[in-house]
Amino acid sequence: TVDVPTDQQTLHLAVEPFIHPHLARTPLEEMLSGGVPPRTFYDDALLVVSAHRADRPQCAPVDLTALVREGQLEWPVPPGSWKLSILCLTRNAGPHRNYINMLDAASCRVLIDTVYEAHFARYHRDFGGAIAGFFSDEPELGNHHLYAQGNTLGTEQDLPWGREMPAELDARLGGGWRSLLPLLWQNGMDPDATARVRYAYMDAVTRLAERNFSLQIGDWCRNHGVQYIGHVIEDNNQHCRTGSSMGHFFRSMAGQDMAGIDDIGGQVLPQGEDVRLKGYFEMRDGEFYHYVLGKLASSHAAVDPRKQGRSMCEIFGNYGWAAGVQLEKYLADHFMVRGVNHFVPHAFSPKAYPDPDCPPHFYAGGNDPLYRHFSALMGYMNRICNLISGGMSVPSVAVLYHGEAEWTGQSMLMQQPARRLAERQIEYDFLPADVFSEPERYGTNLDGGLTVNARRYRALVIPYAQFISSALAHSAARLHAQGYPVFFLQALPQGVYDGDARAIGCVEDCPAAALDDLVSELDKLGIPEIRLEPASLRMRCLHYRHGADLFYLVNEDDKEYLGDVVLPAQGSCYAYDAWNNRLEGIGAAACGAGTRISVALPPRHSLLILFGDAPAQLLHAPITAGGTPLPWGGQWARSVCRSIEYPHFGQRQAVSLPDRLAQELPAFSGFARYENTFAAVADEGLILEISDAREGVEVFVNGSSAGLQIVPPFRFDLTALCEPGKNALIIEVATTLDRENGRGPRVGGNSLGLPETLSGITGDVRLWRQTK
Repeated sequence: TVDVPTDQQTLHLAVEPFIHPHLARTPLEEMLSGGVPPRTFYDDALLVVSAHRADRPQCAPVDLTALVREGQLEWPVPPGSWKLSILCLTRNAGPHRNYINMLDAASCRVLIDTVYEAHFARYHRDFGGAIAGFFSDEPELGNHHLYAQGNTLGTEQDLPWGREMPAELDARLGGGWRSLLPLLWQNGMDPDATARVRYAYMDAVTRLAERNFSLQIGDWCRNHGVQYIGHVIEDNNQHCRTGSSMGHFFRSMAGQDMAGIDDIGGQVLPQGEDVRLKGYFEMRDGEFYHYVLGKLASSHAAVDPRKQGRSMCEIFGNYGWAAGVQLEKYLADHFMVRGVNHFVPHAFSPKAYPDPDCPPHFYAGGNDPLYRHFSALMGYMNRICNLISGGMSVPSVAVLYHGEAEWTGQSMLMQQPARRLAERQIEYDFLPADVFSEPERYGTNLDGGLTVNARRYRALVIPYAQFISSALAHSAARLHAQGYPVFFLQALPQGVYDGDARAIGCVEDCPAAALDDLVSELDKLGIPEIRLEPASLRMRCLHYRHGADLFYLVNEDDKEYLGDVVLPAQGSCYAYDAWNNRLEGIGAAACGAGTRISVALPPRHSLLILFGDAPAQLLHAPITAGGTPLPWGGQWARSVCRSIEYPHFGQRQAVSLPDRLAQELPAFSGFARYENTFAAVADEGLILEISDAREGVEVFVNGSSAGLQIVPPFRFDLTALCEPGKNALIIEVATTLDRENGRGPRVGGNSLGLPETLSGITGDVRLWRQTK
């Protein structure tokens, strides 16, 4: 941009220097380039020179491009305060000089011809069998600096372009679109014109990326008998921005067969919704990771018919060696209870241990003490994913995806209402505005309420948006006229960013609600399905229906939940212990139109309740602590070994519990074995309870395993393994690899520090006699 001197009658300006930008690389870009200078292209070109009245922002800009001759602009300056905008096209910006242009069909086709076709030529017999499909990991538009965040329109950055863009913008904005493009950067101009131009540009960018990259690859895969999955960078709200992401979460994965996300290094943390950690690139937005990330995947899987309810999360990566199965179970439950039903564990490394790249690594060349416990966790996840696949989630509320609103004006992040809903156990999906403008594609029906892809929502919540689509305006008005609950949060929108500007008048009669009043307004309408007594901000519940009703509860708090849950279903019900793969009886009572169930759920534990009849012979009693405590036969003995040496233990010594293994052996990672004896008599039930241990626990009685557990309190039913008289007990506790690796990334912080993880039995061990 150039300010035109107010006393200038004729402006003479050399334009040529402006169309050859020099963008310095960031330190991160320099490090990753290895000092190799970026590739230089020699086809920079002028796109437009336009002028606008700085003192009259409502005035239309003037296209001066035709006045540029041989790199010089000569312009008789009209009265007023003027500003010039000079836009150029260059391939010499951004960190990716040799990268795919996601907006260009031919550029994207290079990937297919070079990689996909080559695989098919060699391995076509394995397609659809051993080769299930292809995975796109973090494709990006690639403009601006590497992994830059917060790069919304109106900030200083280069923007994506492609040879199909002129035709796309001409169709959206008409022949004068070039002079309007400065509004992509300029703020404080006519807000309606700015919204219209910014939406047209981002709509063109994301539609081209959708068609040329995502759908082109997806169609190729399906035509060759395989699936296409993957994820974009969603981090800290990047899912609706250019740069490191693809501009629009739902459009970016339109061609994929699953809706994908990833969770890495400290993005989701136990009780971390308000934790502000400085990561590699930006302060962590805990609300986004806890109330949006998982639901983005399950929402897209729900509303896009191509996904068939399938969602995917790449999980566990780069949490550091301190991350073990206890954290991993929390993360698994976190995403499954939000409806995610496929997972890609990150990572198995073929490199020599310890590979410093993004630990933890599972197995780790035999060095991982928790590998068997990790295998048990995978079994647990498979069983739950089987239960929440093939049917349909039952959400209560639709929340509008905020992407288009952020492109076009002032807006509210969708995690703000999502948090209020989650803390009241109100199930929600995020809906893109496209469900209203493309009803045939999404199966949208507004007759008698809002239905999308056969999912019927009981209310529509629209986070504050200065501008909305004309299709949404008409749809919201139609729903409101039927008496259907439509909540515009904070205030009604100011205008529409597409179509007839008069469409905004449709929503004048719709209510605007304060964010903090949203839940109480939903309560008045009887919309919340599930009721907890007492209330809990961190209990999560998924209602899923696959023939029968399933309710999946997870305690994400750091303290046990004791209370009642009232579920919106009636009839016989039972609990499913997914860890031990067994059915259990549960105390339930009819409560109005629902069922009341008493719940005692420790932190990081889950409870699955299924409605229907189960054969009595398959029902077990829950494993609970309590009864008569039994004495131990002697003092505890502890021995240790590294994972690679298992089961050859050494350094046997007498210890007292809780153990101080981490203090005594601060650099040790591996197995700690604890041995003792106890006396048993016939016809008594025996329950072993370990209040805390780090990390995974396996118990043996007389040489036979009582199973693996990974989350405290650890409770084992020893009854079937005991013999009358003296019995030998062994408790093996597997640690993380944190202490063995010294300094390294800490969970959630990406910073270096000394290990702080505990080791061995860190709580009390009790043996309870229970009368059969």
